[in-house]
Amino acid sequence: MASNTKKVTTPKKVGPNDMGKLPPQALELEESVLGAMMIEKEAFLTVSDILRPECFYKDQNRLVFEAIVSLAAAELPIDLLSVAEMLKKQGTLEQAGGVMYLTELTRRVGSAAHIRYHAQIISQKSTARDLIRMATEIEELSYDETQDVEDLLQKAEADVFTISQRSQKRDVMQIDPIIAEAFDRMHKAAKNEGNISGIPSGFTDLDKITSGWQKSDLVIIAARPAMGKTAFVLSMAKNMAVNYKIPVALFSLEMSNVQLVNRLIMNVCEIDGNKIKNGRLTNPEWERLEHKVNDLLGAPIYLDDTPALSVFELRSKARKLVREKKIQIIIIDYLQLMNANGMSFGSREQEVSIISRNLKALAKELDIPIIALSQLNRSVETRGGTGIEGKKPQLSDLRESGAIEQDADMVCFIHRPEYYNLVTDDKTQKDLRGLGQIIVAKHRNGATDDVWLRFRKQFAKFQNEKDAYDDPEAPLSEPSEMTISSSLGMADGAQLDNDYNNRPF
Repeated sequence: MASNTKKVTTPKKVGPNDMGKLPPQALELEESVLGAMMIEKEAFLTVSDILRPECFYKDQNRLVFEAIVSLAAAELPIDLLSVAEMLKKQGTLEQAGGVMYLTELTRRVGSAAHIRYHAQIISQKSTARDLIRMATEIEELSYDETQDVEDLLQKAEADVFTISQRSQKRDVMQIDPIIAEAFDRMHKAAKNEGNISGIPSGFTDLDKITSGWQKSDLVIIAARPAMGKTAFVLSMAKNMAVNYKIPVALFSLEMSNVQLVNRLIMNVCEIDGNKIKNGRLTNPEWERLEHKVNDLLGAPIYLDDTPALSVFELRSKARKLVREKKIQIIIIDYLQLMNANGMSFGSREQEVSIISRNLKALAKELDIPIIALSQLNRSVETRGGTGIEGKKPQLSDLRESGAIEQDADMVCFIHRPEYYNLVTDDKTQKDLRGLGQIIVAKHRNGATDDVWLRFRKQFAKFQNEKDAYDDPEAPLSEPSEMTISSSLGMADGAQLDNDYNNRPF
């Protein structure tokens, strides 16, 4: 049986391999770039966003660059004498080759004309060495039979992700094309009903606050258990995919795909969840199921119930879904069940910080909104105070709240006062039975406010407060000739009667 104990290895310098090949390097360019930085005043600023000390293969060159970085940080001049003095102060002058080596560096370069191009080559060589180092370490661990293969896969993906993130650079853009894109989005929003510029949730009052879920935003939806987090996002997913034909990806770390689909069937068909589970439906309910569930067939909803999903595995799957299925929004249920395998942390808070930071980076990379559900801590339950305000969630109630609150563009809470036996608002005398409050507590690009939605617990369904109830006993207005059984290629002999052995599900 594979052990869960992970071996911690210290990164080592890449040297000649068994085939006698030298690792990627560009020593002459390293010396040229360092020399240019000591003779040209602005040379360091030209390459400071490209190079790190680790980019230099030769130890002497790395020490010289570290001294240059220290001078730049202290806003001191960078030249041969000041670099020598800084190395002396750091106690590394002799290791760096002494003043003689520094003098040689300045003599080997005439100007800093091509320093940025040379720095990019040095950085690429460094990235190649990092990949070799990572591959060698993974190879060694793969021969160790005590290692868990899944952990190795997660580590490999995490290491590649870290290297790719470090090597990704975006050029500075002049404002004109960005203004053009902003205007284009505004014109598209103006054409939409209700001036919705993002992905509509289907909840009218909420969409007025958010203007829809916006591209590249990380949205956190948090609540205590039993508040209806999953019901809320499933209701949204149904609205988006069925009503607006928007492709949605839902990653569930808590429920299986079948459980999620059962909840969607409850939501769409408005049939009690217990009847969905045990199949004991009346004839009218079977007819309703056969008729209404067709709304879900062909809907662009993509489900993934991988347990203990890592943020790096999510990144890989999300890229593929956006590329192949044109996914426009991702929902994760829920954040605290994710992990960042392949990386070591001092605490769970640090791991959650890495997860939330990477979710925000993924939303920016894919340019789509990502909605992640989150748990609240128990302070909500123990908080005093009277009325509905007493149990109202706050940003400080988020588990591992610092990182999540910081990375999120929007934080929403779900609050159902009825759960705490609060059935009337003391201030407004509003009847709170069957209502859920959506609290927009943080909105980086807009206003914060609260909205009320109708919550129909037996159907795991949120809907607009003013929407009319769909009477389950009412006759179906447009009976479909195509039944769910025939749509799914089931046996033609399935009959809708009270013989449960012959029911179509």
